[in-house]
Amino acid sequence: MDEKALKTKTWQRVIILIVAILMIGAMMLSYMFIVMGNSGSNSSKNDEELLAQLQEEYDAVAAEVEDKITKPFSEKYFSEFSKYKSEVKAYNSANANAAGLAKTDLKEGTGKTLTEGDTDYLAYYIGWCADGTIFDSSFNMDSNDNPTSLKAPLDPSGGLIEGWNQGVIGMKLGGVRQLTITSDLAYGEQEICGGKNSPLKFVVMPIESDAKYKELSSKLNDLRMQIYYAMYGGMIQ
Repeated sequence: MDEKALKTKTWQRVIILIVAILMIGAMMLSYMFIVMGNSGSNSSKNDEELLAQLQEEYDAVAAEVEDKITKPFSEKYFSEFSKYKSEVKAYNSANANAAGLAKTDLKEGTGKTLTEGDTDYLAYYIGWCADGTIFDSSFNMDSNDNPTSLKAPLDPSGGLIEGWNQGVIGMKLGGVRQLTITSDLAYGEQEICGGKNSPLKFVVMPIESDAKYKELSSKLNDLRMQIYYAMYGGMIQ
C-alpha cells in the first residue's frame, strides 16, 4: 500500500472534526445538566428547610397566643358574649340595604369611647346573612350551633369593612352593639352570603386592647407572609 493511501482525505478530516465537536458539545451539555440538577436540588432543599423553620416559628407563636390570649380571654368573656347568639335571626335583605347603616346598642360599656379611625381595641363578633346563616364569628369554627369557647379576639388594626368602622364609633369598650350594614359598606359586588350586594348583620363587643396580643398578632402576620413567599415566591432575601 503506497503512502498516499495512508493519508486521510480532506472530506474525512472534516467529518472527524465535526464528530469531535459534537462529542465535546454533548459532554459539555451533560456536565451543565448535572451541575444545574445539583443546584436545583440544593435550592429545593434550602427552600424546604426555610419553610420548615418558618412553620416551626409560626407554630410556636400560635401556641403562645393560644396559651396566653385565647384561653384566658375566652374564660373571661365567653359567658357574657355567648348570650348574644340569640340575636342571630333572618332579616329582609332589600329592607336592610334600603335602611342604611343601622346601630342598636344591646349593652352599654364602661370603658373608653371609640372614635373615628380608632383601632386600639380588640373585639368579639358574630356576623350573619339575611337567611340567618352565620358566615363568621368569634366562636370556635366547629361549634357555631352550640359554642363552648371563643377564638382569639379580632385585632381591628388588620383592616375591616367600612360599615364596621363607622358602626362602632361612639361605643364604649365592654359594650355590645348590633350593626346592620348595607352592601356598599360591606363587600359590594363580591360574593358573600350566596350572592352579590348582600347586607350583613353583626353583633360586636369591643374590649380593651392588649399589648402582648398585638405584638404576637403582628409576628403571626409577618410569619404568615414569609411562609407564603417561601412557598410561592422563592427564597426570602
